[in-house]
Amino acid sequence: MARERLSPRQWASDHLEDMSISKVIPSALTLLGLCSGATAIKFALMQEWKYAVAAIFCAMIFDMLDGQAARWLGADSRFGGQLDSLADLVSFGLAPAIVVYAWSLSQMGTAGWIGALIFCICSACRLARFNIEAARDEGATQSHPYFTGLPTPGAAGVLLLPLLLSFEFPGEWFREPLLSLALIAMTAILMVSRVPTPCLKHTQFDRNSRIAAVPCLAMLVPLAIYVPWAMLILGLLIYLATIPFVISKLGFKTATPAPLYVEAVDADDLENVVPPG
Repeated sequence: MARERLSPRQWASDHLEDMSISKVIPSALTLLGLCSGATAIKFALMQEWKYAVAAIFCAMIFDMLDGQAARWLGADSRFGGQLDSLADLVSFGLAPAIVVYAWSLSQMGTAGWIGALIFCICSACRLARFNIEAARDEGATQSHPYFTGLPTPGAAGVLLLPLLLSFEFPGEWFREPLLSLALIAMTAILMVSRVPTPCLKHTQFDRNSRIAAVPCLAMLVPLAIYVPWAMLILGLLIYLATIPFVISKLGFKTATPAPLYVEAVDADDLENVVPPG
């Protein structure tokens, strides 16, 4: 029996009924973050270092917005979760590694490239473990606002710290490849470790703290516009300084090393992963 031929309008109605604007927006933000990370690679090849760093930090903004948009719009999806992880691997694993290699590590030849590869590998392992934890509901929550290991956006920011410092304090010392290798070693270990790190998305503040934050934010906005590199340096240093306090609060037993592999999980569990915030 011949199948009935559908008109274009009927086909669109049958196949695109779930493609509402609320479901498209989070994935569109994720793709913008992916494009920002890929653009950072292009700028690195052109030796436009400030644009390359700015593109990666733009990807971080999109990474925060896509998860928030998905929750606000009630548009969490399995597709969005997987897309977000792939975008993060490009924007916060591949892009910063290539930027730092082109800027500094290339002076060491093959050894420098191996360092960049190690950062990419550990980023992939970190994201794979995040997906497993999300599938098992073991990730950060409002009652436990901590990640397991350093998240990839944080690792990317720390790796780019020498570039940020060179923008504010011109000098060749920050371009020393051994410094970049040391940061790769530190961030790689933290990403695959079980060291607890703060999750800003789930951090709760009392009413007085929120009120006090308003004038502080009002002062920070113009500073971020006029001295963006200095503000990014300050933010990264404050973030790093919080990690020892989190470890001391939760205890060192949560900071035991983790293997570079994850336990096999049922495929149906992985399908339930939703976009990370």
